[in-house]
Amino acid sequence: MAEPSVAEANAKTYGRFPFDDMRDFDDARRGFVATADDPVVTDAEGRTVWDLSAYEFLDGDCPDTANPSLWRQSRLVARHGLFEVTKGIYQVRGFDLSNMTLVEGDHGVLVIDPLICAETAAAALALYRRHRGERPVSGVLYTHSHIDHFGGVRGVIGQADLDAGVPVIAPQGFMHHAASENVYAGTAMARRTAYMYGPALPPGERGQIGAGLGQTTSTGTSGLIAPTLDVTATGQRETVDGITMVFQLTPGTEAPAELNIHFPGHAALCMAENATHNQHNLLTLRGAEVRDPRVWAQYLTEAVRLFVGDVDVAFASHHWPTWGRENIVRFLTEQRDLYAYLHDQTLRMINEGLTPLEIAETMRMPPALERAWHTHGYYGSVSHNTKAIYQRYLGWFDGNPAHLWEHPPVEAAARYVDFMGGCDTVLDKAQESFARGDYRWVAQVVNHVLFTDPANSRARSLQADALEQLGYGCENGTWRNVYLTGALELRSRPVGTPTVTASPDLMSALTLEQLCDALAIRVDGPGSWDTELTIRFITPDRPVTLRLHNGVLTHTIGTPDPSVPDPDAEVTLTEADLRDLLLGTTDLATLTGQDQARITGDSSTFTRLLGHLTTPDPDFAIVLP
Repeated sequence: MAEPSVAEANAKTYGRFPFDDMRDFDDARRGFVATADDPVVTDAEGRTVWDLSAYEFLDGDCPDTANPSLWRQSRLVARHGLFEVTKGIYQVRGFDLSNMTLVEGDHGVLVIDPLICAETAAAALALYRRHRGERPVSGVLYTHSHIDHFGGVRGVIGQADLDAGVPVIAPQGFMHHAASENVYAGTAMARRTAYMYGPALPPGERGQIGAGLGQTTSTGTSGLIAPTLDVTATGQRETVDGITMVFQLTPGTEAPAELNIHFPGHAALCMAENATHNQHNLLTLRGAEVRDPRVWAQYLTEAVRLFVGDVDVAFASHHWPTWGRENIVRFLTEQRDLYAYLHDQTLRMINEGLTPLEIAETMRMPPALERAWHTHGYYGSVSHNTKAIYQRYLGWFDGNPAHLWEHPPVEAAARYVDFMGGCDTVLDKAQESFARGDYRWVAQVVNHVLFTDPANSRARSLQADALEQLGYGCENGTWRNVYLTGALELRSRPVGTPTVTASPDLMSALTLEQLCDALAIRVDGPGSWDTELTIRFITPDRPVTLRLHNGVLTHTIGTPDPSVPDPDAEVTLTEADLRDLLLGTTDLATLTGQDQARITGDSSTFTRLLGHLTTPDPDFAIVLP
């Protein structure tokens, strides 16, 4: 259960914020049409990938083991079904981490952001069709390059639709960022996603209650269909099936490739993920490129200037809409002020010499913003967003020479524990700190014992207890999930990586340049110091040369680099077969045996190259060394 200090802190939350303000609940219910009869969405093998009933417990009173503010947000986000936003625009909410929006055209329906996986997307579209008729999908639009906004596309259209001319619209740069984010550091991101969204945690009062932005991630089959129409400029106007759209490009905000959409015929504005009912991440806990809060704020100002004079409803790819021009202006400008304030005040404190930890503890939000529920840190947080801004401008080093060359975790832990009198002494003192309610310190200090002695059962148990109490007190959904998943792994078993983002579609979407980069990332540098090899692939359109030298795999696509030695081997094949070869879905022996490839020179060259590649571990340790 929650310790008394955590329960008391959670209870005080009721006095800090206007819990009697029910406008969000009214808006979250507004326009409700119906929900699915069967709450369980399954894949082809019958495995559950989403359960609409999993969060019914949130209709009860908030327990001591949850922050009441997060409980309130989770109740709102867990509402599921088909909702009318305005005449001709519908949303399916609560069927995944994100929303699917459907805009009715002259003959069919435009699908915006088809969720994470094909199974939930198909279920959402089926719900819409059951109540609005069997309208064909006349277009698909991805608002940005995160997988919860495109991964389910194969649940709403297929190759026949593409052959019939159904357009797929996305912002400029979408394919590059959608592919690279899920591949370059994809293994590490996927592992950390298991902590951030807590899919291994059982939903319940002491487990997973949501991630602030949505409940959690679905676990079905993700895919990707390449866009057929790029949005390249703000003000670009496109019409699909009689639906007129005016776009605003917003690169560098919530995603490196993102856009907002004005529907002048509906007096509606889609804000993608640039303005949602929470403070967003400037750097996600799973890891990503640091986002720019300065330009984020500027794009929100631009959206108000460009569109709000002709808008009666604003909606996004998460949460519920905002109706009424005055409310929309207040919502968007408060969201703008949120990111601008975080940016400007963090820089002010940076220039006063404060470190990331000091800024995170010092930053206080203006009372007017703190009173607005939609600025709360349910997903991003003031604490980790200020650290992200510091990282964006100054990097990892805080300027203190003592932090320039610290020992790595295991070596430092052994020294700390030795200085503090050994493991038993540290744990005795940590137990006293736990009794005083200082769970942050317990987690910090017991971590040294665990990195000194990972098998210490007393340390594992105490650390799990401390992480659990920290989770129970969190307003931030992702922080709660991280703490509770850490406790779960310490107590029982590794949770692994439940969500797979590097799907075959995503891998096949990589350009040849990106495929070569993906191989280079896997080279065992020290094991390749003394290796020198060059292989050239001859395709009908262009040669591709790979060279391993000094532990670095470099590539040249097109005219060979004159500084590169003559190849040890040349392989003649099609570019499609080369892609399969680099992806590992075929091998040279198969290709040559089927007369699809011809090798001249040393036929072992490619095999030797593969011998220098490592395989990343998707289950690497996080709470233990």
